[in-house]
Amino acid sequence: MLLVTGVNGGLGALVLERLAALPGGLDGVLAGSRTPERTPAAGVPVRTVDFDRPRTLAAAFAGVRTLLLISAGYGEDDVVIARHRAAIEAAERAGVEHVVYTSLSGDGDHLAYALAHRWTERRLRESASLRWTILRNGLYAELLGSLATPDRDGVITAPLGDGGLAAVARADLAEVAATVALAPAGHAGRVYELVGEEAVGGADVAAALSRAGARTVEYRPGTLAGARAAVAASGAADFQVPMVAGTYSAIAHGFLAGPGKPGDLAALLGRPPRPALEVIAQGAGAAADSAG
Repeated sequence: MLLVTGVNGGLGALVLERLAALPGGLDGVLAGSRTPERTPAAGVPVRTVDFDRPRTLAAAFAGVRTLLLISAGYGEDDVVIARHRAAIEAAERAGVEHVVYTSLSGDGDHLAYALAHRWTERRLRESASLRWTILRNGLYAELLGSLATPDRDGVITAPLGDGGLAAVARADLAEVAATVALAPAGHAGRVYELVGEEAVGGADVAAALSRAGARTVEYRPGTLAGARAAVAASGAADFQVPMVAGTYSAIAHGFLAGPGKPGDLAALLGRPPRPALEVIAQGAGAAADSAG
């Protein structure tokens, strides 16, 4: 039995879609969510999985052999670590055999949200009973699209400098997660770096949006201080401000540009990854259609 957590999130929902499209469909698959009444996949059994209520986890993990542990959301380090600790300890007690964990890419160590991921990786390695696989996911192309959204005048002011991000289509990461979770034995003890093969920056996004849309988009990068102030004024939680500013800075200064060559992502997909700029342009087009 395979249990996928976080199925109401963007990645988890795509994992369920991918599993449903494979031979056998969702046979032997359970969906886990803290809000099970909102689970998107029809026909899949749903269990309440709330890492903030560890008592829900014993019943949730009963009979589960493989746990696809999708990272439990952004928060302060102590909150995220407590969630992941509860999940891993419950998995050990329930006799789960293998945990597949969606972590953060290795070059993301410069980011404010890396620590909780690295703690979780270490905790899995130290487990006396669990086999594990770590999927070190790069930042989403969809995230870059939101960070580099043009204003009403068609200007991208995100402080990305001349840097680029080896962004990944979220659907590609979901496909890899589904593939590994269905046959985890062949991936035991592996750490996969799942980043894009090409770094794209603000000017690239502007050019792609210009080609895809009805207006010209320009890139005129602002400052990190300006971006920090804008995020703080947006109503974001206090911990989110350094997260966003740090992400901008890491991209701008070349720390998330990726290897520039095929790697684990292409090998596990069995094909080239989806181009990040296509994903961003498609997302912008969908948003425009919805607004219209």
